[in-house]
Amino acid sequence: QVQVVESGGGLVQPGGSLRLSCAASGSIFSFYTMGWYRQAPGKQRELVAAITSSSTTTYADSAKGRFTISRDNAKNTVYLQMNSLKPEDTAVYYCNAKHPFATARNYWGQGTQVTVSS
Repeated sequence: QVQVVESGGGLVQPGGSLRLSCAASGSIFSFYTMGWYRQAPGKQRELVAAITSSSTTTYADSAKGRFTISRDNAKNTVYLQMNSLKPEDTAVYYCNAKHPFATARNYWGQGTQVTVSS
């Protein structure tokens, strides 16, 4: 199994920056597609950014130009650098690890709260 733990959330002012980290262990981390999702109160969980084992990236339209996802396989860690944060970015952010073809191998972290407010 892969175990996933997020960190780096907190309170930040609009226009500020935050870097989230997702540490994974327990399996062949480098094979997995890693994603950051978020869920705000009353909203469905949505994909923010994802990165494949070959470092191909995908971003939600709301994140393009502001957020950057990256991975360090040597550290079994995925990052989400968030710049120019807006109040609309306020949500619980979850890290996900998904095997590219063994789809039952799908793991979620516990989430980390990001609050953007003056």
